[in-house]
Amino acid sequence: MAPLDPAICWEAIYTRDPRFDGRFFAAATTTGLYCRNVCPVPFARPRNIVLFACAAAAEAAGFRPCKRCQPQAAPGTPAWIGTSAVVSRALRLILGGALNEGSVEQLADRLGLGSRQLRRLCVQHLGVSPVKIATTQRLHLARKLIYESKLPMTEIAFHSGFKSIREFNHAFRAAIGQSPSQLRLAKGASRAIAPQRGLELRLPYRTPFDWQSLLAFLEQRAIPGIERVSGNVYQRTIEIDGARGFFTAKPDETEPRLLVHLELSSYEAMPQAVERIRRIFDLGADPARIAKHLSQDPKLRPSVQLHPGLRVPGVWDGFEAAVLAVLGQTLGAPGPKRVMARLVRMFGSPIQSPVGGLNRLFPTPEALAAGDLSKAGIAQGCVPALRKLTRATVRQHLRFATPTTLDEAVAELAAVNGINESTAHYVVMRAFGEPDAFPVEGLAPAETERWRPWRAYAALHVKHCGQSR
Repeated sequence: MAPLDPAICWEAIYTRDPRFDGRFFAAATTTGLYCRNVCPVPFARPRNIVLFACAAAAEAAGFRPCKRCQPQAAPGTPAWIGTSAVVSRALRLILGGALNEGSVEQLADRLGLGSRQLRRLCVQHLGVSPVKIATTQRLHLARKLIYESKLPMTEIAFHSGFKSIREFNHAFRAAIGQSPSQLRLAKGASRAIAPQRGLELRLPYRTPFDWQSLLAFLEQRAIPGIERVSGNVYQRTIEIDGARGFFTAKPDETEPRLLVHLELSSYEAMPQAVERIRRIFDLGADPARIAKHLSQDPKLRPSVQLHPGLRVPGVWDGFEAAVLAVLGQTLGAPGPKRVMARLVRMFGSPIQSPVGGLNRLFPTPEALAAGDLSKAGIAQGCVPALRKLTRATVRQHLRFATPTTLDEAVAELAAVNGINESTAHYVVMRAFGEPDAFPVEGLAPAETERWRPWRAYAALHVKHCGQSR
């Protein structure tokens, strides 16, 4: 295990950056407690803090786990996996109508935890409260009944799970700005509009947020048939743990958050889906702290000032990121669109979505490993590397699990012949949201040390500096 770098650890502590959660632990000699870097309690002075690479080492040194951040439940631990399972079960019960007859307190009792903890876990993993999920579900059912039945509004309200007509009317006005009766009156002019399904999520972020730069990056590299940028909105098809669907995302005009419409064939993996969406848009970043750190370098300062809130663009799936990198999509170039379109058309599974032109899922490792890649028009030099990548993934030599360290992730990818270090950094940056990856060639390591642990952001600023010359 690589030794801890105190400078990097303290940057992660100051920013409460969730991407470092579980990678190290900070113990206070004044209290005898050890914490995760995301702990909401103010940390002791640096001279009273001891850093540990794992929770076991902190406990072996005599420190006790903090009750607020519960470091024994950091990402990757059995307790952390258990909380995700609890949220998935809660979601299934809510979508099944558990809150139509019962309360949040009763639901929490069924799950074996407190109502306050249930609310916190739902907001943490899903971005919304249990009540909001239930209300959205009722609205979708009610809207469907309004469009497709002649039932009186009173019956629709109670069939949908609302407890009163007043609650029914208020929910509609708050969500769509119309009463249920107004919606039915407009039915004749809106027959072609299918009742909306899925869930509406509100995912907060810290300002500033350079949405336009992020959107431009994603648009240049959008995979035909899978991703699209239209106006101010990003859309794409997705698959996770066998559940298929799509999502759209756009910034809220009134608050610092993304409005996400997510639709899946099954919502058991919804917490993981929300986490991937947060990673695509780098919602866990602390842009003010990162900008303050990088603007100390005169070379980067102009770009930092020109692009406040610059985010590291993620990608839905690690294997997808690796395939794109092998085919030539890099930090500086978007890669061949026609080849990508043909690859997706030949090997991607078809999917129905309400978004025009988005009708494929990204090819699986198995599909590409068994397919004749030469027919997709892939350059001959890329075919061997792509075959090695797909086979290594199928055999689980390459797993795309969240790494413990940057070096570990880069080494695992570089072990696949044909993926050089710069390409490996690019994959790690986009697939895992690794803030210290540096997919830029031509700079000596000593030149980039002062940018750590935000070298991924520095790489984007370096690219912007090059474009402005």
